[in-house]
Amino acid sequence: MYGGWRVAMRRLTHPTKDAALTCVAILSARRWIAGPSRRYDRRIVFHRPTACESRSMPRLSALARDLKPEGAFTVLARARALKAEGKEIVELEIGDSPFPSTPHAKAAGIRAIEENRTGYGPSLGLPELRAAAARQLREEFGLPVSAENLVVGSGAKPFEQYFAEALLEPGDGVLLFGPQFPTYIPNLQRRGARAVIAPLRAENQFRPRAEDVRRFLVNDPRPRAIFLNSPHNPTGGVATDEDLAEIADVVRGTDLMVFSDEPYCHMIWQGRHHSILAQPGMMDHVVAAYTFSKSYSMSGWRIGFAAAHPDIVAAMGKLINTTASCAPPFVQVAATAALERDATTRDDYMTRFRIKVELLADGLAGIEGLSVVKPVGTFYVFPDARAICNRLGLTSHGLALFLMEAADERFGVACLGGECFGPEGAGFLRFSCAEPDEQITKALAFLPRAFSRVDAAGAFGKAYPELAQKAPYDL
Repeated sequence: MYGGWRVAMRRLTHPTKDAALTCVAILSARRWIAGPSRRYDRRIVFHRPTACESRSMPRLSALARDLKPEGAFTVLARARALKAEGKEIVELEIGDSPFPSTPHAKAAGIRAIEENRTGYGPSLGLPELRAAAARQLREEFGLPVSAENLVVGSGAKPFEQYFAEALLEPGDGVLLFGPQFPTYIPNLQRRGARAVIAPLRAENQFRPRAEDVRRFLVNDPRPRAIFLNSPHNPTGGVATDEDLAEIADVVRGTDLMVFSDEPYCHMIWQGRHHSILAQPGMMDHVVAAYTFSKSYSMSGWRIGFAAAHPDIVAAMGKLINTTASCAPPFVQVAATAALERDATTRDDYMTRFRIKVELLADGLAGIEGLSVVKPVGTFYVFPDARAICNRLGLTSHGLALFLMEAADERFGVACLGGECFGPEGAGFLRFSCAEPDEQITKALAFLPRAFSRVDAAGAFGKAYPELAQKAPYDL
């Protein structure tokens, strides 16, 4: 529409139709000019680039052009911008901990810096952290691992990429259970692998089914891997030991590999955590990834580890060596201290998280128009909001942005539309518990009032038609 015109804006804060994109859509320029919110700067300067400027513009790869970042961080940035302007926002969008990092981890990290443990370390990780991680997995989850089965990385998320690079070829099929964590598909795109989605169902408590794995194995032309996330983000579903045994029976004896993403392994509210790696004969098929972000409130430290066959560990060590070099040694020292000395604090945090989850889940279940499957794990609640979306004429992503931006001028609630987790999440909202209890209570009191503001939602949908429903959700 605007050809070679370049738009320079003072504040690019308009919500786009895709929460995983930064808010700089040029086609929304007209709505910025005439939009209903006084928060948007209406001064726009158009500039036609010169021939020299056109030639010097960088040509990005198809991967970089198409890659979609995790939507929670986009909404986080917008929520913080609104707070900086003076609006009160209860932030239930990001999967972070409201608690401080565990005490022995902090003390050990500080001491390691003071002792100048700030140089390079082994690409596979410090021996003491690998040994401590293996010991925890054996004692807590019954995994048949030793230090040679462990590799350390900067969180659990990088292991999605290392798994893909170590085990997948372009064109391989990878089964995901949707809605899925939003960085799975980008990391498959990096390798040229294909995502195949099997939907999780609320009526099955959002648990993965072995029959979907069996169907994938039979029908896909090149079935190679499964991404399994339990406890599950965003739904809070948890695979039972029986579920995992049935899936292992399908996988065993095939060429399938499993990425078992287990960052919420201590956030189990019914029963206990089970890993598919504990099933007989699965060491040859599974990479299980863990993080300190959730259990030990160490998200900013960026530290995690994975357990796998020693050959896969060695391959991932080469991938780390040729990219990140290593995880910072002083952070690994802190992580070792967390594993060895912070279990009591960790368990206290988990108890407090459980109270938060119950507060949020019970509160949402009491709101007319929302349907809640109470989470069995994680610190998320994933209510079905299709009836409210239909009444207000907004997509679930549109509803999430309406709650933050336009339902009230001075107060808002930040959450995520289910579309942030793929098409299977459409019609749902994801709320996290990353706020004090009194803030969660305040958000729960606000939501019914916001959902009743039909006229305001209609105006919001007209101002931003990409957030309005094209057709109502099936109920």
